[in-house]
Amino acid sequence: MISGTASVDELAADAAEIESFGSEPITLSGVTGLSLVAELRRGAREEVLPPALHPIVPPAMSLLAWDVGDSPWGAFSAVSVRVVCRSGARARTFCIGAAATTDDAVAGLRSQLGFPAQRAEVALRRHYDGVDLTVASSGGAGDGAARRNGAGPMLAVNALDPDPLSVGDLQHVGSMNLAHTPLGLRLVQVETHHVPSRVERLAARIDAFDAEAWGQRLLDPYWVVSCSVSLEDIEIPAIRFVCDPAKPAADGTERVQ
Repeated sequence: MISGTASVDELAADAAEIESFGSEPITLSGVTGLSLVAELRRGAREEVLPPALHPIVPPAMSLLAWDVGDSPWGAFSAVSVRVVCRSGARARTFCIGAAATTDDAVAGLRSQLGFPAQRAEVALRRHYDGVDLTVASSGGAGDGAARRNGAGPMLAVNALDPDPLSVGDLQHVGSMNLAHTPLGLRLVQVETHHVPSRVERLAARIDAFDAEAWGQRLLDPYWVVSCSVSLEDIEIPAIRFVCDPAKPAADGTERVQ
């Protein structure tokens, strides 16, 4: 089985810090969610993953965007950029970068879930004939990776021709977020439970993607495999498992509660 070869120390440069693991779920209400999977060039295979995770062939990127009506951090919009992988035999994604529109959401995503979130302008708009997603640097302090590349959007997605799907057709894969935790530097396993009221499949294209702004220059999405939009509520259970990023899942997984 192929394993990741990226330096854990380099991956941890922008890692979040979780001071203590929470015991209660986080509920996001009134969510418009966009999910997109795109194939990546060969260079973004094991080179972007820590040794604990295993790439898929061909490599693929997963984008997940949320426009949230209500949450413990108020209303916000957010995007996470993830590489599709496996942890042992289980399908997972490794979070490369994330962005959110408010300070409270950035703080919550980092300190409770380990997302490497930075402030950015995220606009997710659903229309009768499609969905538009744009992400741009907010230009303020604390943007981290988002400030490195200057002008131009960090991400732009255009999706058209919605086709209704059964709500049971939507499947989501958990995210592995590299973060400093009470147990040390760990991959934090974040699961999401989705309760959609409407799901639509779309034909999408990526009009702009600034790999360096997301913190990983090897990412080069060139072919959109699938895209969907959903109206839903999301529950994020309390963190249960973490994994040593340098060890296989069978050896490095730890239960936190």
